Amino acid sequence: MKTIKRSIGTVALVATMILTVSCKDANKNEAPSSASNEVMQEKMDSSKDMAMSDTQEAMAEAILKDYFNLKDALVGDDNDKAKMLGGTLAKSLGNLDKSTYSESQQKELTDIIEDATEHAEHISESDIKHQREHFKILSKDITDMVAITGTATKLYEQFCPMYDGGTAWLSTKEEVRNPYYGSQMLKCGKVQREIN
Repeated sequence: MKTIKRSIGTVALVATMILTVSCKDANKNEAPSSASNEVMQEKMDSSKDMAMSDTQEAMAEAILKDYFNLKDALVGDDNDKAKMLGGTLAKSLGNLDKSTYSESQQKELTDIIEDATEHAEHISESDIKHQREHFKILSKDITDMVAITGTATKLYEQFCPMYDGGTAWLSTKEEVRNPYYGSQMLKCGKVQREIN
């Protein structure tokens, strides 16, 4: 009789263990709850926002890179290179995605990009004196763009008191290299402020 009771107890224990393991496996196969679906969706949305933010940042940085290349061509008194780089910058400006900025920022960016593109296009068609005139307004546009888009790069806003009543431009280097006078007055100017 004791043997039968032990056997029944063992069978009951084994059955309980099998049911417990089966229930745990069944829970693993169930569809995630709506709460976990929401968490997963939030993570996906956050990743998408970060990817769009990274893309926008990359577009803004590409514009800055093209701007600095153009500035360096003007510093070097290289009219032909400045023409080519003016065209390159005009294309980069057209690629900026404004969709995730606020409505007022989008409007402001649209105006800035439109104006900057026009000046970059003029630079791509002009002699160096005229290029420098357009670069003055282009520099203000790019500075205004950076105020909205931000930048990961430390920038220096530099100022020349001699050119056209006083004119600013952006640089990645603290050392002044004047794009408005080039070799005539290469070091004319000062750092007005740091950005970032």
